[in-house]
Order: sequence, then structure tokens, then C-alpha cells
Amino acid sequence: MSGPLLKVENLTKHYSLGSGIFKKSIPMIRAVEDVSFIVEAGETLCIVGESGCGKSTVARLLMRLVQPTSGHVMIDGTDIAGLKKDALRAWRRRMQMVFQDPYSSLNPRLTAGQIITEPVENFERLSRRQRQALAGDLLRKVGMSPEMMHRLPSELSGGQRQRLGIARALSLNPSLIIADEAVSALDVSVQAQILNLLLDLQQQMGIAFVFISHDLGVVEHIAHRVAVMYLGRIVELAPSEALFAKPVHPYTEALIAAAPVPDPTRVRLEAPVEGEVPSPINPPAGCAFHPRCPLAVERCRIEVPPLVPMADGRVVACHVRAPSAEFPGRQDMAGSPQLTPVAGPHGSVL
Repeated sequence: MSGPLLKVENLTKHYSLGSGIFKKSIPMIRAVEDVSFIVEAGETLCIVGESGCGKSTVARLLMRLVQPTSGHVMIDGTDIAGLKKDALRAWRRRMQMVFQDPYSSLNPRLTAGQIITEPVENFERLSRRQRQALAGDLLRKVGMSPEMMHRLPSELSGGQRQRLGIARALSLNPSLIIADEAVSALDVSVQAQILNLLLDLQQQMGIAFVFISHDLGVVEHIAHRVAVMYLGRIVELAPSEALFAKPVHPYTEALIAAAPVPDPTRVRLEAPVEGEVPSPINPPAGCAFHPRCPLAVERCRIEVPPLVPMADGRVVACHVRAPSAEFPGRQDMAGSPQLTPVAGPHGSVL
């Protein structure tokens, strides 16, 4: 079927903090607000941002683990956001999830083989020989020995547990895998192994990934495109190389500047951001980032900036850096405040 594998339109999730007759007076947590993006087959879209920005909520909304307040989640043109239980069940085979904690997401009473085959047995009957063949094949695919199918999760290392979680996700041959901080709980060396495994599986099987992460080093390594979220909204969405080479939104600049640079000879970039993240219960008017933004103007305090397409293929929500067509007069990047370079010990240039 033509068109993107996944298309998300105006996805919104609000959580009520109470109940009562007067609905308008009940405070709401605005976890996700008007999020839209697409994911093509075989593509990796990474979603990044500070803790509490709504990344994991988006992942759960895509999987329909929570019901959206409004918006659409379309897989191959079918909107699963409004499907009832029985109709949704058939689409569960198309999308699977790998969770952050590789231990708590696995049933401690089941063996590795049972964990892998359990999703398939929800849809079809398998003989004992078929179960063992499937478990052994998927364990080999994720770099584990088939003999490990008889082990419990408690008998596996953290990296092996996450490989097992990936094998379970692959058991239904999905088109899309949602990975929510899938390597954040692992040692750095194991992280590299798991990331390379995901890249190999994508190349072999054509799987698309929505990868949730706060680690920009990981994101730069695996992403085709990156969506930056702040307080429930996407503020910049760009091809990975373009975003890391020249971020446009001030918040994206701040995130990249805050990431540690492993090479001491490289110039550090500073994008100072003051203050705390506003509460999602009472977000500021206009652009949610304006209380912390060094570029904020009066319009930022009044009007929510739309996502505006840029010449290099990215979209940015910023009145200063990417004003909308209704309000022309885009400030040229050369004339706007820039990141401040901080020289390394040898004075080298980034």
C-alpha cells in the first residue's frame, strides 16, 4: 500500500487530576499536545527531550496501551486510535514494543522460549516442535544461543534480557517496533551491541523503529530523522544529520550543547537555558519554551508557534527562527543569537 507506514495526526493526551460535576474546573495534565509525524517503512524516527516532555506517553499512545484524548494513529492508512478491542487485536501483529527495563518487562516465571512464543500463541496454535524451532531461530537472530530458551530471566544478564525482549517483539514479524529507552538501563558496551543489533535487524527485515531516548549520542548513531519534544509538543523535526549539524530551535540548541563531548580537543558549544521546565498542569501561554528562551519576543508570550517547513526539509515551531507565512519577516540565522563556542584545551575548532 502506498503512503507512510505510520501517520500520526494531532495526537493529544490529557490526564484528569480528579472527577466531579464541573468538568471545566478539574485540572488536567497536558501530557501530549497536537503531535503529528510520519514514519516510512524501514525508517528510524527518534523522539528526544527532557524527562517529562511526553516521549513515553507518545510511545504508549502509538501502541494503544493508553487511549488518546484526540487525534489519529494510522497504520497503512487505518486509524487504530478509534478501534475497539476486537478490531484492534488484529493490528497488534503489525506493531510491537521494547520496554526500558529488560527485567520487569519479562515474566519471571516463564522461560526465555515461552516468553518468545507467547505472543504468537495468542494468535495461532503451535506444536511443541514449532515453538522450539521459533524460539531457537529468534534467539540466534538476536545473538543468543538456542540453548538459552530453557533459562529464566533471572538467569540472564541485562544485555541478554534486552535481546530476549527484542526477540519477543520480532516473534510476530512486525512492521513497526516502538523502543522506549531500550538501551538506557544497559552498560555502554552492551548499549553498542544492542544498537548494532537493531540496525542489522532493520537492514535484514525492513522494520521501522520509533526510538524514544534522552541520549543524543545514541540518537545520532541510529536515527534517520529526529523529533524534539518540549512540554508535550514537537518543536523541531529534522533529518538527523541536519539537526546535529545546525539545530534551529533554541531548545534543540540547548539539548545538543548540554550533551557531553567525548573529545577534549573539540570546542564545546553553549546555549544557556535558565529556569525550570513549566508544569504540564499549568503550561505558559504562547510558546511553552518562552520563559527559558534567550530569543523570546512578545509574540512568543502570546501565540503558540506552528510547525513551519524549512528549506532543508525540517519543520520548526519558533516565531523567531521560523515565522509562519502569515507573519513574514523571518530572522536570518546569521543575524540571530548563536551558540557561544568554548575553546578546548588545544584551541581546536569544532
